Amino acid sequence: METDIRMHLKVCTDDSHIKQFLEDGQTAFLGLVDEHMPYVIPLNYVFKDGYFYFHGANEGRKINIIENNPNACITVCESFGTMVDPIPAETDTAYMSVVANGQIEIVTDLNESTAAMQAMLDKYVPSYYLTHLSKTHIEKYQSSLGSKTLVLKVKPITITAKENKLNEQMKFYPGRIVTQDMSRKTSSTAIDSSN
Repeated sequence: METDIRMHLKVCTDDSHIKQFLEDGQTAFLGLVDEHMPYVIPLNYVFKDGYFYFHGANEGRKINIIENNPNACITVCESFGTMVDPIPAETDTAYMSVVANGQIEIVTDLNESTAAMQAMLDKYVPSYYLTHLSKTHIEKYQSSLGSKTLVLKVKPITITAKENKLNEQMKFYPGRIVTQDMSRKTSSTAIDSSN
């Protein structure tokens, strides 16, 4: 489900591309509403079976906010480089971003929690552990600060995606200067006008 995006040329509607992007993304920004103020935190996450899964302490500001208002916004964005142009206003960034809205809830099913945490290990440290997580480990795990760990999930109600694909020929690299691109642009304009 989508909501309107102002820049229609950048809209991405390819569901499989969006799903792959979310599965590969490294950081999600979780936005919550703390009374009248936004509260946004970066988190590791997995996108699995149509849900965003996170983990965190069972106490603290995030949990207090969720208990009062479970509405959540998740943003995942990756930058793929800067594209230059002799006209400064035409310099642009290659990126993809996804914004999802839904309600956050605590996962109470031990099988689901274990599967989500295993998926997170598989994503961030693939093949590092020789065995899969046990339910007992998830049940008893405590953070270094002594709090119990909870698994949280968000089922998106709406998802919007934007993408600005990278033009490899215009990708900035250290040492690239505008005069290189001005001569390239001038020669391509001359070729176009001679045809």
